[in-house]
Amino acid sequence: MTAPLPCSRGASRWLALFILLLAQLTPAPAADLTQAVEEKPARSEQLALLDDQRINESSGLAPSLRTPNLLWTLNDSGGPTTLYALNTQGQTLAEIDVNNAKNIDWEDLASGPNTEAQPTLFVADIGDNKKARPSIQIYEIPEPEFTPNAKPKKIAPTRTWNLRYPDGPANAETLLVHPKTGRLHILTKTLLGTATLYIAPATHQPDTVQVLEKITTLNFPLLHKPGKRPIDNLMTTGGSLSTDATRLVVATYNSLYEWTLPDGQLTAQALDATPIRIDPPLTRQMEAVCYQPNTYHLLFTSEDLPTPLHRLQRY
Repeated sequence: MTAPLPCSRGASRWLALFILLLAQLTPAPAADLTQAVEEKPARSEQLALLDDQRINESSGLAPSLRTPNLLWTLNDSGGPTTLYALNTQGQTLAEIDVNNAKNIDWEDLASGPNTEAQPTLFVADIGDNKKARPSIQIYEIPEPEFTPNAKPKKIAPTRTWNLRYPDGPANAETLLVHPKTGRLHILTKTLLGTATLYIAPATHQPDTVQVLEKITTLNFPLLHKPGKRPIDNLMTTGGSLSTDATRLVVATYNSLYEWTLPDGQLTAQALDATPIRIDPPLTRQMEAVCYQPNTYHLLFTSEDLPTPLHRLQRY
């Protein structure tokens, strides 16, 4: 389970000061988010508390590409290799047991097209707190048609992407799948606020560890928010692309940052633009966010029980 660092108020203050000093001594990455345009108050509502007590570490959220108003989620590291289908009332309607897969540290979930343009769920086993994994995995699961009251389906991945970073192991909790091309992107997470965006190769090569390509690095700032520590804003915990690929949202433990992508591409130039900072309602541990299909509205959950499902209106 990946969580904010536990520490006392005094220890948290000293840690925040240390990180701030270290950040001042470190050359600034390409895009500095301290200039993000703040948008608040955010118009949001809690749609539900999830009924299913098994979903106690919701760490990824993705809209169904087959069934309207259906969402998929998963639990964090070490749990069963299970995907849960939810409605917006918080009820579990279906399950997928993923065969031939491991949950070393599942950290995100995305939906998008595979290379055959079929609706697919992408499970991101990309967590690596100790930065010790020689490779990470992304599982492609064909999204089944929804059948009410059906027994849990057992589905094996059609592809397993074995990937590594070009500059050594890294921790990550954000998987982005381009809704038009299906290209896979990973955004890393650090305690210093630096997050590097990588893109996977266009073609899958089975039985090969393929190398990610670096696109750009972002710099998330310390930020004061009631109920959160300033350092919680440094750590990226999830993200999503809108259906038309013109918007990107990235979550930290206490903020949402949104970029406009005029050409629908995740490029260094696009992410060098100043994003909007959205102030969501306070949650214990926000790690899963997605766009509602064909809108710019955002849906997000939080780890720990009871698990809320929020909807945040966008324009």
